[in-house]
Amino acid sequence: MDEKDLQSEYYILTDEEGNELKFEVIGSTEINGTLYYAMIPVDDQPDEEDVYEYVILKAEKDEDGEDVLVTIDDDEEFDNVADFFDDMLSDEADYDLNNDGE
Repeated sequence: MDEKDLQSEYYILTDEEGNELKFEVIGSTEINGTLYYAMIPVDDQPDEEDVYEYVILKAEKDEDGEDVLVTIDDDEEFDNVADFFDDMLSDEADYDLNNDGE
């Protein structure tokens, strides 16, 4: 495991109203040549009875060639990527629960 595996990756994203929000990357994958990220807001921590809700964004290039993260507009594309992250994150949660030192 290298040092990057031990560090969290964060992005400051700007919403439609111009508000800046900090997100932590909890997963990423490349599907059909497109990079996707699952992220949770850092400043909006859930209560104990709540669960984290995450957002899925994809990496694209803007008109200036800069890397940007955008929402997924295509329902089928979103469903496929969401299924992948749901499976991945539920597997990690199961692993964490089953390996708690007991």
